[in-house]
Amino acid sequence: MFDIGFSELLVIAVVALVVLGPERLPKAARFAGLWVRRARNQWDSVKQELERELHADEIKRQFRDVQSSVQDTEAQLRASGEAVRREAEQMRGQVQQQGQAVADDAAAPLMTGPVPGSPASMAQHATAQDVDAVDPASVPPLPHATYDAASPPGMDGSAPRADAPSSPEAPR
Repeated sequence: MFDIGFSELLVIAVVALVVLGPERLPKAARFAGLWVRRARNQWDSVKQELERELHADEIKRQFRDVQSSVQDTEAQLRASGEAVRREAEQMRGQVQQQGQAVADDAAAPLMTGPVPGSPASMAQHATAQDVDAVDPASVPPLPHATYDAASPPGMDGSAPRADAPSSPEAPR
Protein backbone atom coordinates (compact mmCIF):
# COMPACT_ATOMS: atom_id res chain seq x y z
CA MET A 1 0.00 0.00 0.00
CA PHE A 2 2.67 2.54 1.00
CA ASP A 3 5.66 0.78 -0.57
CA ILE A 4 7.90 0.86 2.49
CA GLY A 5 10.89 -1.49 2.39
CA PHE A 6 12.78 -3.22 5.24
CA SER A 7 15.63 -0.73 5.18
CA GLU A 8 13.24 2.19 5.61
CA LEU A 9 11.57 0.47 8.57
CA LEU A 10 14.98 -0.12 10.13
CA VAL A 11 15.85 3.59 9.80
CA ILE A 12 12.53 4.57 11.42
CA ALA A 13 13.16 2.13 14.32
CA VAL A 14 16.66 3.53 14.96
CA VAL A 15 15.38 7.15 14.91
CA ALA A 16 12.55 6.21 17.29
CA LEU A 17 15.01 4.51 19.66
CA VAL A 18 17.25 7.58 19.66
CA VAL A 19 14.41 10.13 20.05
CA LEU A 20 12.22 8.26 22.53
CA GLY A 21 14.80 6.29 24.43
CA PRO A 22 14.64 2.70 25.62
CA GLU A 23 12.13 3.31 28.47
CA ARG A 24 9.39 5.03 26.37
CA LEU A 25 9.85 2.97 23.14
CA PRO A 26 7.62 -0.05 24.17
CA LYS A 27 4.79 2.31 25.16
CA ALA A 28 5.11 4.22 21.86
CA ALA A 29 5.16 0.93 19.92
CA ARG A 30 1.89 -0.18 21.62
CA PHE A 31 0.35 3.22 20.86
CA ALA A 32 1.43 3.02 17.18
CA GLY A 33 0.07 -0.54 16.93
CA LEU A 34 -3.26 0.64 18.37
CA TRP A 35 -3.52 3.40 15.75
CA VAL A 36 -2.53 1.04 12.93
CA ARG A 37 -5.18 -1.46 14.11
CA ARG A 38 -7.84 1.29 14.24
CA ALA A 39 -6.88 2.48 10.75
CA ARG A 40 -7.14 -1.07 9.38
CA ASN A 41 -10.51 -1.61 11.07
CA GLN A 42 -11.79 1.67 9.67
CA TRP A 43 -10.53 0.75 6.21
CA ASP A 44 -12.17 -2.69 6.46
CA SER A 45 -15.50 -1.19 7.57
CA VAL A 46 -15.46 1.29 4.68
CA LYS A 47 -14.62 -1.53 2.28
CA GLN A 48 -17.45 -3.72 3.66
CA GLU A 49 -19.91 -0.83 3.42
CA LEU A 50 -18.96 -0.27 -0.22
CA GLU A 51 -19.32 -3.99 -0.95
CA ARG A 52 -22.77 -4.03 0.70
CA GLU A 53 -23.89 -1.03 -1.34
CA LEU A 54 -22.57 -2.59 -4.55
CA HIS A 55 -24.26 -5.86 -3.68
CA ALA A 56 -27.52 -4.03 -2.93
CA ASP A 57 -27.24 -2.18 -6.24
CA GLU A 58 -26.61 -5.48 -8.02
CA ILE A 59 -29.66 -7.03 -6.36
CA LYS A 60 -31.78 -4.01 -7.31
CA ARG A 61 -30.56 -4.25 -10.91
CA GLN A 62 -31.35 -7.97 -11.03
CA PHE A 63 -34.77 -7.28 -9.52
CA ARG A 64 -35.50 -4.68 -12.21
CA ASP A 65 -34.36 -7.12 -14.90
CA VAL A 66 -36.59 -9.87 -13.53
CA GLN A 67 -39.48 -7.44 -13.18
CA SER A 68 -39.15 -6.30 -16.79
CA SER A 69 -38.95 -9.90 -18.02
CA VAL A 70 -42.09 -10.73 -16.01
CA GLN A 71 -43.87 -7.76 -17.59
CA ASP A 72 -42.75 -8.89 -21.06
CA THR A 73 -43.97 -12.41 -20.36
CA GLU A 74 -47.27 -11.06 -19.06
CA ALA A 75 -47.73 -9.01 -22.23
CA GLN A 76 -46.98 -12.06 -24.38
CA LEU A 77 -49.43 -14.17 -22.38
CA ARG A 78 -52.14 -11.56 -22.76
CA ALA A 79 -51.51 -11.36 -26.49
CA SER A 80 -51.63 -15.14 -26.87
CA GLY A 81 -54.76 -15.25 -24.67
CA GLU A 82 -56.43 -12.74 -26.96
CA ALA A 83 -55.42 -14.81 -29.98
CA VAL A 84 -56.86 -17.95 -28.38
CA ARG A 85 -60.02 -16.08 -27.44
CA ARG A 86 -60.47 -14.83 -31.03
CA GLU A 87 -59.83 -18.32 -32.38
CA ALA A 88 -62.38 -19.77 -29.96
CA GLU A 89 -64.95 -17.18 -31.10
CA GLN A 90 -64.29 -18.10 -34.73
CA MET A 91 -64.68 -21.79 -33.92
CA ARG A 92 -67.85 -21.08 -31.97
CA GLY A 93 -69.23 -19.23 -35.01
CA GLN A 94 -68.27 -22.09 -37.32
CA VAL A 95 -69.87 -24.64 -34.99
CA GLN A 96 -73.05 -22.55 -34.85
CA GLN A 97 -73.11 -22.32 -38.66
CA GLN A 98 -72.58 -26.06 -38.97
CA GLY A 99 -75.18 -26.73 -36.31
CA GLN A 100 -77.64 -24.52 -38.18
CA ALA A 101 -76.84 -26.39 -41.40
CA VAL A 102 -77.42 -29.72 -39.66
CA ALA A 103 -80.68 -28.42 -38.19
CA ASP A 104 -81.77 -27.27 -41.65
CA ASP A 105 -80.88 -30.66 -43.09
CA ALA A 106 -82.74 -32.39 -40.26
CA ALA A 107 -85.88 -30.48 -41.16
CA ALA A 108 -85.80 -32.04 -44.65
CA PRO A 109 -87.40 -35.51 -44.97
CA LEU A 110 -84.94 -38.37 -44.74
CA MET A 111 -85.03 -41.68 -46.54
CA THR A 112 -84.84 -44.52 -44.06
CA GLY A 113 -84.04 -48.15 -44.61
CA PRO A 114 -81.29 -50.03 -46.36
CA VAL A 115 -79.64 -48.84 -49.56
CA PRO A 116 -81.57 -50.06 -52.59
CA GLY A 117 -79.90 -53.09 -54.17
CA SER A 118 -78.06 -54.08 -50.99
CA PRO A 119 -78.47 -57.58 -49.52
CA ALA A 120 -80.42 -56.08 -46.63
CA SER A 121 -82.80 -54.46 -49.09
CA MET A 122 -83.20 -57.73 -50.94
CA ALA A 123 -83.91 -59.57 -47.71
CA GLN A 124 -86.40 -56.92 -46.66
CA HIS A 125 -88.27 -57.14 -49.95
CA ALA A 126 -88.37 -60.92 -50.00
CA THR A 127 -91.92 -62.08 -49.61
CA ALA A 128 -93.14 -64.92 -47.51
CA GLN A 129 -93.90 -66.87 -50.69
CA ASP A 130 -90.24 -66.67 -51.76
CA VAL A 131 -89.13 -67.98 -48.40
CA ASP A 132 -91.68 -70.78 -48.41
CA ALA A 133 -90.68 -71.77 -51.94
CA VAL A 134 -87.13 -72.71 -50.85
CA ASP A 135 -86.88 -76.26 -49.54
CA PRO A 136 -84.54 -76.27 -46.49
CA ALA A 137 -83.39 -79.80 -47.36
CA SER A 138 -82.10 -78.62 -50.76
CA VAL A 139 -79.68 -76.11 -49.18
CA PRO A 140 -76.39 -77.89 -48.34
CA PRO A 141 -74.99 -77.27 -44.85
CA LEU A 142 -71.75 -75.31 -44.57
CA PRO A 143 -68.80 -77.12 -43.06
CA HIS A 144 -67.62 -75.93 -39.64
CA ALA A 145 -64.07 -75.26 -40.85
CA THR A 146 -65.10 -72.49 -43.27
CA TYR A 147 -66.44 -69.14 -42.26
CA ASP A 148 -66.35 -65.58 -43.46
CA ALA A 149 -63.38 -63.72 -41.93
CA ALA A 150 -65.29 -60.44 -41.99
CA SER A 151 -68.02 -61.68 -39.64
CA PRO A 152 -67.41 -63.02 -36.17
CA PRO A 153 -67.88 -66.75 -35.57
CA GLY A 154 -71.46 -67.76 -34.97
CA MET A 155 -73.02 -64.75 -36.70
CA ASP A 156 -73.89 -66.48 -39.97
CA GLY A 157 -73.92 -70.03 -38.70
CA SER A 158 -70.75 -70.97 -40.59
CA ALA A 159 -68.63 -71.45 -37.47
CA PRO A 160 -69.59 -72.66 -34.03
CA ARG A 161 -69.98 -70.16 -31.26
CA ALA A 162 -67.74 -70.44 -28.24
CA ASP A 163 -70.65 -71.24 -25.91
CA ALA A 164 -72.19 -73.83 -28.27
CA PRO A 165 -71.09 -77.48 -28.34
CA SER A 166 -68.63 -78.20 -31.16
CA SER A 167 -70.11 -81.54 -32.24
CA PRO A 168 -71.51 -81.83 -35.79
CA GLU A 169 -74.96 -82.71 -34.39
CA ALA A 170 -75.26 -79.27 -32.81
CA PRO A 171 -78.26 -77.34 -34.12
CA ARG A 172 -77.60 -74.35 -36.28
